[in-house]
Amino acid sequence: MVHPDIDPDRFLTQHFTGRGFDLAYVRENVGGVPLLLAHGWPESKRIWWKVIEPLASAGFEVIVPDLRGFGDSDIAPDGFGDVPAHSRDLHALLAALRHDRVVLCAGDLGGPVIQDMALRTPELVDRLALFNSPLPFDRERMVHLRTRPPREAADYFVRQGMDPDGLAADLTTPEQRRRYIATFYGSRFWAHPGAFVGDAPPMGRFGGGEVIDFHTEPFGDAAKLRASFGGYESVFDPAKQSEPPLLSRNEATRALLLFGPSDHVIYPDFDQMAAVVFPDHVGPFRLQDCGHFVPWEAPDALVAHLVQFCSDLL
Repeated sequence: MVHPDIDPDRFLTQHFTGRGFDLAYVRENVGGVPLLLAHGWPESKRIWWKVIEPLASAGFEVIVPDLRGFGDSDIAPDGFGDVPAHSRDLHALLAALRHDRVVLCAGDLGGPVIQDMALRTPELVDRLALFNSPLPFDRERMVHLRTRPPREAADYFVRQGMDPDGLAADLTTPEQRRRYIATFYGSRFWAHPGAFVGDAPPMGRFGGGEVIDFHTEPFGDAAKLRASFGGYESVFDPAKQSEPPLLSRNEATRALLLFGPSDHVIYPDFDQMAAVVFPDHVGPFRLQDCGHFVPWEAPDALVAHLVQFCSDLL
């Protein structure tokens, strides 16, 4: 019997085609307070599997998409995989679901996406929750903070951004592609030690057990792995941007700020930096024994903080 946390069929997957391609998403507890959860890289909607049910039970309508080119979603025909493209996809999905006010929650790549949404469509975003995510740099206000990720963690970022075709060509089989992704859940120390062993037996093939197998499976496809590098390419090559991203200090949107400090890839002072970017904030809260993958590593804490943050709506 498959453990529920690693069952790909645990939730019904639905499909939105309003942007010219198939965007897959999960939607639970229709009619609740709309809450959109946006995954990062190298993730899919599966990273939220532990929190969907408790958030729905708390009164949220939980909307969990696979970003374009990830998981069960198609690669977009326009070829873009940058932050504004993802932002506009999610805005279109929410419009199709007839939501005019939502709560957003994300980390990693999803973090800039929801920051862009909050600035691009402020009338849509009621508030947001952010964790372990890229942030805009404010030289004056962040002068005393540790704003640089560890240098030794940047090799993947440069390769995926500047040589994505070469990297993709080096990973010739599904097994090689999945083993590459598995390193981000294990040996690269993004997560707190042991976070991706969990309740499932550690008998998997790709670097740490069935849990890591579950998260790497969507990246076995060569075209989708290559497409997932689009966000990194857009940092180095303006031609890979569908339009300029909107990433700056946001004084209008109320934010819940969480930080998994065991993360070895994000800014050491992420929590204090995020407080600068979002002056109207709750927290920041540091999550014990938690790293980069907050929804998986600290699901109970994430749910509790979101419920408290939105208690007036619920």
